[in-house]
Amino acid sequence: MVTVGFRAGNPVSVNGVEMAPVDLLTTLNELGGKHGVGRVDIVENRFVGMKSRGVYETPGGTILYHAHRAVESLTLDREVAHLRDELSLRYAEMVYNGFWFSPEREALQAFMDDVQSRVTGEARLRLYKGQVVIEGRRSGSHDLYDEATVTFEADDVYNQADADGFIRLQSLRLRTFAEKRMGEGE
Repeated sequence: MVTVGFRAGNPVSVNGVEMAPVDLLTTLNELGGKHGVGRVDIVENRFVGMKSRGVYETPGGTILYHAHRAVESLTLDREVAHLRDELSLRYAEMVYNGFWFSPEREALQAFMDDVQSRVTGEARLRLYKGQVVIEGRRSGSHDLYDEATVTFEADDVYNQADADGFIRLQSLRLRTFAEKRMGEGE
């Protein structure tokens, strides 16, 4: 079992011990390596147009990815997380292609820093036979999860009748599409 702590999106501790970034990654590499975590075999599309095969071992990076996502699941709003996911691919592409000092990467960095400002907490993970399994997560004051809000029981937060109108509105475009398709004889 390993617990990774984050502050403003940055990993800061392993098993409750604060560490400098290099020490933290070295520690996670050792832990993950013992369990076969982070082995990948990929074919990449290089910037210059060729494909290349790479076999990498990134145990610490893999653990950090899963731990970070676990804390983000508590602290990021759904739409912000979706936007972050879309822009992360573009960000990674810029860095991979050598555009670290480009104005567009710097602009995206400002967005990412703002989004990550709430990602504070910790994730507890189990490492086993190449797998990283989230066992728990917590975030404290930045936690958007509220058990009283997500209940589907009778309460003052959620009216079951609201679902009827929501479903009807969400299906409007699909019903229109189906009616048009039926009229065209498809």
